[in-house]
Amino acid sequence: MKIVVIGGTGLIGSKVVAMLKAQGHEAIAAAPSTGINTITGEGLAQAMAGTSVVVDLANSPSFADKEVLEFFEVSGRNLFAAEIAAAVQHHVALSVVGTDRLAQSGYFRGKIAQEKLIRESGVPYTIVHSTQFFEFLGGIAQAGNTGGAIRISPAFFQPISSDDVATAVTDYALGDPRNGIVEIAGPERVRLSDLIRRYLQATADSRSVVEDASAPYFGAELKSDTLMPGLNPRLGSVNFDAWFAQSHASR
Repeated sequence: MKIVVIGGTGLIGSKVVAMLKAQGHEAIAAAPSTGINTITGEGLAQAMAGTSVVVDLANSPSFADKEVLEFFEVSGRNLFAAEIAAAVQHHVALSVVGTDRLAQSGYFRGKIAQEKLIRESGVPYTIVHSTQFFEFLGGIAQAGNTGGAIRISPAFFQPISSDDVATAVTDYALGDPRNGIVEIAGPERVRLSDLIRRYLQATADSRSVVEDASAPYFGAELKSDTLMPGLNPRLGSVNFDAWFAQSHASR
């Protein structure tokens, strides 16, 4: 089966492409660097020819409100025009647990717009809502940095490894369209502030963590459960300690 992976050279995309190829599928890593661009439309029609499934893992290169919204809207419209012309049978997109609860954030307003386009496209789809990746902990810490201290919410979340995300996305891409949302999450429920503190200690970062329930998370204020999945998400198997040991060893 031919499967085009938009963002196929990125963190999750490269893993998904490798997993699909290992199972005998023709997996195309689509990215501007491979001549396939969802913003300009370059290479899209050719890539979609004979394609059964499209996996959309692309992300906006900018977090500025206007640019994020424009990226997801333009990319989505171009993708679905090409998919409909090629009679693609399943569109799988990776999004974020809690997206609909984070509309204060310009980035998440872009994701909300992306999901609306997916639902209205007419292409059978599966939207995979994932919790935050362990690989993003450093960026989350930096976003809360305020002169030597990190001010961060004590809200709960359930972070997941990129390997577990890629495995789940691959499985959903090879399954039937859900025409709805599925959720994936890590195995442990922890407070954001507590895990950032553990991450800083593990990386020998001397900055302190200050718990602040009003601290913004990429522009949005969190409630205790904003980042938490609902009932019965698909759970990954890798916890923080296992992920950190593996990532540290690979470095």
